[in-house]
Order: sequence, then C-alpha cells, then structure tokens
Amino acid sequence: MSEKPLYSNFIDGRALGARDGATTDVVDPATGRVFATAPASGAVDVHNAVAAATHAFEGWRDSTPATRQRALLRIADALEDNLDRLVAAESWNTGKPLAPTRGIELEPAIDVLRYFAGATRAGESPAGGEYLPGHTSMTRRESIGVVAHLLPWRYPLMLLLRKVAPTLAAGNTVVLKPAESTPATAGMFAEIAAEFLPPGVVNVICGGSEVGGNLVDHDGVDLITVTGSIAAGREIARTAATRLKRTHMELGGKAPVVVFPDADLEAVADTLVMAAFFNAGQDCMAASRVLVQSSVYDRLVSLVLSRLERIHTGPPSDPSAFYGPLNSSAHLRRVAGFLERLPNHCALLTGGNQVGDQGYFFEPTVVSEVWQDDEIVQQEIFGPVLTVQRFTDEAGAVRMANNVPYGLAASVWTSDHARALRMSKYLETGCVWINTHAMLAAEMPIGGFKHSSTHQAGYGLDDYMQVKHVMSRME
Repeated sequence: MSEKPLYSNFIDGRALGARDGATTDVVDPATGRVFATAPASGAVDVHNAVAAATHAFEGWRDSTPATRQRALLRIADALEDNLDRLVAAESWNTGKPLAPTRGIELEPAIDVLRYFAGATRAGESPAGGEYLPGHTSMTRRESIGVVAHLLPWRYPLMLLLRKVAPTLAAGNTVVLKPAESTPATAGMFAEIAAEFLPPGVVNVICGGSEVGGNLVDHDGVDLITVTGSIAAGREIARTAATRLKRTHMELGGKAPVVVFPDADLEAVADTLVMAAFFNAGQDCMAASRVLVQSSVYDRLVSLVLSRLERIHTGPPSDPSAFYGPLNSSAHLRRVAGFLERLPNHCALLTGGNQVGDQGYFFEPTVVSEVWQDDEIVQQEIFGPVLTVQRFTDEAGAVRMANNVPYGLAASVWTSDHARALRMSKYLETGCVWINTHAMLAAEMPIGGFKHSSTHQAGYGLDDYMQVKHVMSRME
C-alpha cells in the first residue's frame, strides 16, 4: 500500500464521500502519522444511509431463508478470496501483526457467516397446535427492520462480521458505523458483499461520535448495537430510552484467571501470555486479573515473567512481534495513567513504559501486591497490563473474582473436576473457561453479567428477530 487511501461511505450500493466533502485523518498507530483519510459524515449522510436501508428492508425481509443463506455463503467465499487484501488493510489500520490478524481474527469470523447461513434455515419455534379449545396457535419469527451497529476499534472487521452475520440472516438491513480510527475494512466488506446483496441492504457511514448519536436518535433505526465502554453504553442507552428503541450492549470486562495449586502451572503461564497480551490487551475478554492461591503464587509469577522475556511488541513489518501498538495517543496516555497512579503498596514487576518514540507501543506489564479496591483492579485498563492477587481458599477466590463491576468472562485452572464445576456456577460471568481462556465458538453465546452486557448473543437469530403469536379460531 504505497498510496494514501481515501476511504468512503457505502450507501445504497455506492461508495460515497460525505455530502459536504468533509474528511478526517486516519492515523497509523504504529507510527503516529496520518496514512489515510475518511469521510467526516454529517446528519444528511446518516439520513441517506438509513433511508437506503429502510427502502431495501421490505425486499430483503421477504426473501426466503434459502436466498439469505446463499448470499451469506457467497459473501464468505468472496471474503476468503480477498483475504490477503483484507488482512493487509486491517493490519495497516490497526498496527497488528499479520499472522494473528489472519488466523485468529478474520478466518474464524468468516466462519461465523457460514454458521448463521445455516441458522437461517433452522429456526426453532413451539409446535403449532391447539393450546386453547377451538383455537390453533403458531408463532412467527419476523425481521426487526434497520439495525445500526456502532463498531469498536479493537477488532474492526472481526466484530463487524460477527454482527452482520445474524443481522442479515434474520432478514434485517444494516447501517454500519466503524470506529473513527479504524474505517479501513468496513467499506471493503460492503463492496464485496454488494455483489451478492440488493442495494441498500448493507450500508457504511464513517465518522465520529456525532454520527453514532445521529444513528441512535434516528426514527428509522429499529435496533442499535454497541460494543464499547460502560460510559459509551450509558450515553447511548439514555438517548435510545427516549424513543424506547431496542439496544444490544457489549460493554467490557475484567476477566479473572483463578488458579488453584493443583493446576498445571506451566500451561497457565503459557495461556496467560496469549490471553493477557494478545492485541496489546485490547480485548474485553483479556485475562486481566490473575487470582492465585498463596502456596503457588511465587511459582506462577516466576513462570509468567520468564515467558514475557520471550515476547515483544512491534509493527506489522516485524514478523517476530507478538502484539502491535495501542490504538491511539489518547489510549496510550490512558493506559500509562493507570501505572502512574499506582498506590505505593503495589509492585511493578515488569514493564510499565512506552516502547520507542514512534507509534503507541507499550511494554507487557505485570503488577503485584494489588488490593481489591485499587483502581487497577476495579477498572478496565484495555492494555497489556496484568495484575496478580493472592487468595487463600475457594470461597475467597469467588469473592475476589466477582467483586468488580464487570462480568463478561473468567477462567478456572484446576485438576479437580468438582471444584471446576462449583466455580463455574458461582462466578458471575457470561462465559467460564476451565483450564483454557479466550476460546470462542460460533455456536455458543457471548454475553455477560452486571455492567458487561445487556444481552446474550448466540444460539440463533432471536436477538435480531421479533416473535409474533398467531391464533386462529377453528369454528
């Protein structure tokens, strides 16, 4: 990519700039320099995108499940055919290494399209029958309408695909708003998908928070989904509530890794490197808190530190880099701030600093001797920072794991099957892994407790459909 890209909106089957010609700079987080521009869309652009989706909805809603299935399967094949180009664009925009962007993010995300292609034709409903004398009942699952997805910057294309797949499979039309800092692949996806979809079924609108606010407030949008911070979720929920608009919120995590003395500590340490530092820790399911029983605390800390000596952060041009930069200069300052504000009782075991003088790279960092009410334990850092705490017994581990505002994911490490099952019951998280961490399957739900989520995505298409009871008198 030698030329500076000019990214576009994609509305009603056409690539377009903002109506008034306004643009915004896109910064390469690996260098800190502007490498592209994207539309700085306004209210008129948002209205045009929603109008296109509204116009296309009736036809797409009335398409058969077989038609939608074929379209999703063809889109998945076309994405695979263009995978090299998509990986390069995603990596350049985010600064991530190429190999994991392909193998860990995009290839599994394309599989989600194929899963929901199958789900399109496998809906489950109660059997039709006479549940009241003289009356026959049946249920219908119907499309919602126009769905607006406010996408995050941490996995731009992967999360786009995970959102779009069930939305289209359910017969809805889409307006996608990529994060302002990562617009590169949303338009590419829309152009590829447009070959297999009617105009207006998928639309992309670029811009900042004002665009998101306009979408949330627009009468033509029937469902809003957002993946982001608790603060962003609250703001969107307030706006959506005034219109009684449906929302899906996926809002972050503070995943504990609970380690008992009978665990395979070598395996725990190996997994922690991936689960805590992949994507520079910019993952709501990242292993951010290690809770380890006191008798094996020192041993596990030593194993983790020895493994961190073998990894480093770097740009996509460095094939040996384990992870890339943080997303922006503002996010770099935010992550560094947690370390600068550490209480005196905490111990910084390794890391804690920016790497180099170009880009937004940050060292892998481990902090011990933290207390449960410390900011670094209670708040989502969203960076390559791992905290370590001691516990004495199982009940104490549960209390520490649950005593944060988040409840997205957790893992338990033990060879005691009964203990693992007890922990899986009492941990207040939407996902519990046993002797592994951060593994996902398209067939399984993704959601959370407490402030982490307001819905449980997965199992099928119900999150993106409306259920209707139809009853007919037989006499």
